[in-house]
Parts: sequence; structure tokens; C-alpha cells
Amino acid sequence: MAASSWLKIHQNSGRPNLRLFCFSYAGGSALTFRRWSASLPKQVEVCPIELPGRGSRMHETAVTRMHELVPAIASGIAGALDTPFALFGHSLGASIVFELAGYLKAHFGKEPAHLFVSGHRPPHLPRMKPLLYNLPEAEFRAEVARLNGTPQEILDNADAMAMVMPILRADFELIETYRHQGGPLLACPIRAFGGLQDPDVLKDDLSEWKRHTAGSFSLSMMPGDHFFITQSEPQLLSVLATDLEWITARQYSL
Repeated sequence: MAASSWLKIHQNSGRPNLRLFCFSYAGGSALTFRRWSASLPKQVEVCPIELPGRGSRMHETAVTRMHELVPAIASGIAGALDTPFALFGHSLGASIVFELAGYLKAHFGKEPAHLFVSGHRPPHLPRMKPLLYNLPEAEFRAEVARLNGTPQEILDNADAMAMVMPILRADFELIETYRHQGGPLLACPIRAFGGLQDPDVLKDDLSEWKRHTAGSFSLSMMPGDHFFITQSEPQLLSVLATDLEWITARQYSL
């Protein structure tokens, strides 16, 4: 597989039967998924995606428009599409993987074996919240704190916040300016994940992801708020592992 600055690969052993490309929430990085490989089937290669502006790509400029980001990701992971793959995205990442799935199908003739969308409403539902990315600094910081995804030690550290805030603002701009342009239904199954205590992403909204696939749809609700991805990581990975086992077993039988 060709090297790519987009990929931070976590592999258990041997050649994978499936690659799982993972996309984090706003302000997150590939490190979000650093422990996942140990809890998922050994034949699955966990491939966190590092977006420009964070982690090892901190020196790069963050991309703030979805129509620019998705083709760049597709080109960046093209060398890894020689193996069946699935896509997982949480919050901002859910919108990215949905658009990426459609783009790969249209431009590469490849579709994921499974799409996992987590902690985000589907794109056809109208936006209910005001824009945040262009708020004055103090108000933007207050919203970041309210979302409960930034550790208090970061919020209390002026130097750390000076590094984090531009990334968060860019990611908020990316998702808040995103508008899905429509397109053919995906054929792959979709599983949505949500937090039982998430006040902004409700179960009924998550169920609407079923409108975007001609395949099967399932929904799993986890204990926790918007960041149940870390609060309930073992439960989430257990469901993922079951789905991924089914995918790889089915591929082996074909």
C-alpha cells in the first residue's frame, strides 16, 4: 500500500481482509482511535485519517469546505482501496464519511462494505442551531466548553487553547457551511450510533440515516452525551466488532 500523510495505520497482524477508515470529531485527530485495533477483529486494519492542521500535519492549513476536503481525502487514500473497506465517522466525521462514500462510488467505482455514522444528524434534516464558527472569541470558547469534548485542563491552559481554537473554528466552519447536494442512494448497510444523553442529536433524528441507503439500516444508542465515543468506547467497539466480523465472514464465503 502506498504511503500517505492521511493514513495513520493500526494493524494487528498479517494482510487485512478489511480496512476501517476512521474520522474524528471537530478538533480531534487520528489519536482518537489509538486503542481501537486491540478490540476489533485481527483481520481488520484500523486506519485513522489525519486531516490537515492537526497531529503530524499541524503545520498544514485546515480545509474549511467539504467539496475541497473530500476529493483530497479520496486521492490520499486511493492506494489503500485495493482491499475491501468500511468507513466510520463521529460528529463532523460522520458527514465526511457520508460524502466520501458517495464520492468514492461516483469517481472510483468503489463503495464501502459498511458505513458507520456516529453522533450526527443526517444531511437532509434542516440545521436547527445558529452558526458558531464566526462567533467572537469569548462566545466561541463558551460553546466549546458546553459541548463537553475538550478536557478542562486544555480549557484552562491559555497556550493550549491558542493552538486548539483555530482547529476547532476551522472544523466548525467546515461542518456549518456543508450542504449535501444529493445523489444516488448508497447500496451499503448503514449503522448509526448515538448518545442517550446527547441533547443535540436525538434518536429519532439518527433513525433518518436510513433514507440514504438501499441496503439495511441499524441504530445503536450508547450511554453518554455527545462524546459517548470515549465515554462508552467498550460498548461501541463491541457493536463494531460484531458488524466487522460479519462483513469479513461474508466476504470469505463469497
